[in-house]
Amino acid sequence: MNSLLIYCRAGYESDTANEMNSLSVSLSIFGYPEFTPEQGFILFHFYGQGDADRMGQRLAVSETIFARQIVVVTAYLQELDKGNRLGPVLNALAEADSEEWKNTLLFVEHADTERGKALAKFCRKFTVPLRQGLRKQGRLTYKERDDGRALHVFFTDYDHCYVGHSYPDCRSPFALGICRLKFPPKAPSRSTLKLEEAILTMLDDDDRASIFREGARAVDLGACPGGWTYQLVARDMTVEAIDNGTIDESLMATGLVDHYAEDGFTYKPKFGRVDLLVCDMIERPDRVAVLMSEWLEKGWADHAIFNLKLPMKKRYDTVTAAIGEITARLGKKAKDYQLNVRHLYHNRDEVTVTVIKG
Repeated sequence: MNSLLIYCRAGYESDTANEMNSLSVSLSIFGYPEFTPEQGFILFHFYGQGDADRMGQRLAVSETIFARQIVVVTAYLQELDKGNRLGPVLNALAEADSEEWKNTLLFVEHADTERGKALAKFCRKFTVPLRQGLRKQGRLTYKERDDGRALHVFFTDYDHCYVGHSYPDCRSPFALGICRLKFPPKAPSRSTLKLEEAILTMLDDDDRASIFREGARAVDLGACPGGWTYQLVARDMTVEAIDNGTIDESLMATGLVDHYAEDGFTYKPKFGRVDLLVCDMIERPDRVAVLMSEWLEKGWADHAIFNLKLPMKKRYDTVTAAIGEITARLGKKAKDYQLNVRHLYHNRDEVTVTVIKG
């Protein structure tokens, strides 16, 4: 095969396909998508021989918006004998093995859908003999490492699977491409997980150390009841929480939060500037994009993390339009920022944007 298997949230197959069309054109590696709505993944087939592998080594999951995982497909196995699935899978992996790369990880997975979740127990059980067989053949290292190829077996049913691999600088490190987080019991809302996932997966160690430090100041627009403020306070930041609603009492008791019942679209930072602006307001994405641009362009905030709520249709177009608006308004200053956009696991119909000053 000459295809990529790309995991995504169920219902976002069309958006993932549109993004892949755009990315393939920008990299001059051409192909076309194939998918069924609500299946939780797409296939992207390439015209040029070997283009899937070339794309798999160039396109990082972290640089996409909607992709959760990107796998170079080497075989599609159908009508597997339930009494001997292992043999054909081992053979398919052997045929695609490479002397250039060591295989250091193994993922046996399924789509993140109700149908896919029914396969979860089977995938876990199948992993054990498959791992043993690969190690016996010398096709998988005994110690798991992140610096080699990962082998992937993706079951769409008990007797159908895609076989392939991913590369260390391009794949998601998480099973199913999902960063699963535990809800902090003291957080006032589950929205806190959106910001936590963004901090952990969209920023690097240097960014986290320089931005989320004791004594740093932040503004949270649309803060109530305080899910995002909770993440900032947990990192000893001082927060101006802006919302006409009520902030969680335990957050106010920390002494690190000042609550202002004001309009997030007209509020200005009390001391002229802050280190970080965060925003999870339920507003049109174009309005939020303009507001975030204003704060950054005027120097009211050094960095920003915010969500863009998405419509039911043309979501990829909506995102690219909003990001284009931000870039245009920043003008020459845009080169001073690292901008990233991701449809995170803990998001729903929204994407998270980080704009980090270099």
